[in-house]
Amino acid sequence: MKTTTRSFRATALALAVLGTLAAGQASASGFQLREQSVKNLGKSNAGSIVGKDASNVSLNPAAMSNFDKTTIQSDITVIDLTADFAGGGNVLGSPAAPLSGGNGGDPGDPTVVPNMAIVFPLSGTFDKVTLGASVGAPFGLKTEYESGWVGRYRALTSDLKTVDLTLSIAVQPTDSLSIGAGFIYERAEATLSKAIDFGTAICAQAAASVPTSPANTCFNPNWALYPLYHPQSADGTFTVEGDDTSTGWVLGMQFTPNEKFAFGMSYRSEIEHALEGTLDFQGVPALLGADPRFVDGDGGAKLTTPAVWTISMRYGFTDQFRVLADFQQTNWTSLHDITITRASGTVVGAEPFLWKNTKFYSVGAEYDISDAFTLRAGVGSDESPTNNAARTPRLPDNDRMLYSIGASWNVSEHLSIDAAFQRITIDNPTINLPVDAAAGNTSTLVGEFSGHANLYGVSMQYRF
Repeated sequence: MKTTTRSFRATALALAVLGTLAAGQASASGFQLREQSVKNLGKSNAGSIVGKDASNVSLNPAAMSNFDKTTIQSDITVIDLTADFAGGGNVLGSPAAPLSGGNGGDPGDPTVVPNMAIVFPLSGTFDKVTLGASVGAPFGLKTEYESGWVGRYRALTSDLKTVDLTLSIAVQPTDSLSIGAGFIYERAEATLSKAIDFGTAICAQAAASVPTSPANTCFNPNWALYPLYHPQSADGTFTVEGDDTSTGWVLGMQFTPNEKFAFGMSYRSEIEHALEGTLDFQGVPALLGADPRFVDGDGGAKLTTPAVWTISMRYGFTDQFRVLADFQQTNWTSLHDITITRASGTVVGAEPFLWKNTKFYSVGAEYDISDAFTLRAGVGSDESPTNNAARTPRLPDNDRMLYSIGASWNVSEHLSIDAAFQRITIDNPTINLPVDAAAGNTSTLVGEFSGHANLYGVSMQYRF
């Protein structure tokens, strides 16, 4: 029987790893994911790190001391993002020639984000020690636009996946205080693609090789090669793919002076990645075939996932009614840009971010209808790290509000089931990107996104 149980746990963790690598669009600001716990989802993450929830293996290891039985927990959240773009732009050197293409369609699709955690309270000499392991996705992003859309020269596909294996320990030196720490092993995979206006590249090459005059530019309809090559006449694509594994850590504490009040604090470290992979160019015209800028090869980029501070509180006004609150700061300034380089070190392009640190606030409440059923709800405010000067269609993010409801069903002494729904409203983000020929952007893009997200979650917790 013990062998069967161990096999089940190993298989479950393996499935969680595979599933988490499918995690997609971010539901928090930037590309942060807060879907480690469906119970937290139902209260907009209020009191997220002081509950009896196995997700605290990675969120606040100290809170693992709340468990007195071995517990396995599996959470699944579906993120359904809807977004629309309205706008356009002009091609470099040709103000009267607007960018062609549609609005790109809806860049988000329903995406499943799974998480799994196991908590092991020890006994005997080590009865004040609790161990835990979890697999989850703390960061993720996926936007995918139609190939011929108006913003194709800025973004087609943006796909970032992270999966963490966290191993944690909690120690309870007194009845009211517990401290914890965790080791994070993180794998990151990224794919970025966009269209390249090879027509404009040929125009620029031709203009540099002949005397400059209105008759000798491909922006003039009388140019000798027109209309064979002119802006937007020869689109190709550029795709960079890379992956990396790296390590980080998480620290936490929990203070519970009495049964009514709980206070928790945690800190998750930055994790630096040096993504290594390939650079792939498609549709390069013969006239540019010898141009070293457009040759396939090995390459990569640096990516730093941000440090995160979290503070949580819970107060029980009665045995059945509790009020909760959360504050979180995410240090996005570590992500200044993503610079794509060849293996030789030559810079191929840069994706500027220039993000700021953000703050998240939420309040929520829980009410026990009976020993079997608990209802919860919450509201949250989430700042965006983006800004009007550097925002791109890869992540058209802005400030947002969260509205959540959820419920728990204690089926038996051993089994409980949670469900939650969250609605996210997003302030309309604007795009105002100028020409930046040095970075390979030879057109402007101006417009506005509108959108929202719906999240649906279900989880199971089994104690034995």
